[in-house]
Amino acid sequence: MPYILIQVTDEGVTKEQKEALIAGATDLVVNVLNKDPEATFVVIDEVNTDNWGHGGEAVTKRRRRAAASATSTA
Repeated sequence: MPYILIQVTDEGVTKEQKEALIAGATDLVVNVLNKDPEATFVVIDEVNTDNWGHGGEAVTKRRRRAAASATSTA
């Protein structure tokens, strides 16, 4: 019984994109591991950017800094 956890930030992922992720991940374990799609579970966890860190900073802070930098150079 495969359990697939996909974590993404909660920024504009559409219902259609999530459906594609679920279908694609299921197809992958069916094709690679020969698993039953009816016994395959896919969970998409949308994480707020305040709770997702990269390089020692929250993604929210990194994105704000990048946007400010892009504005000041434009």
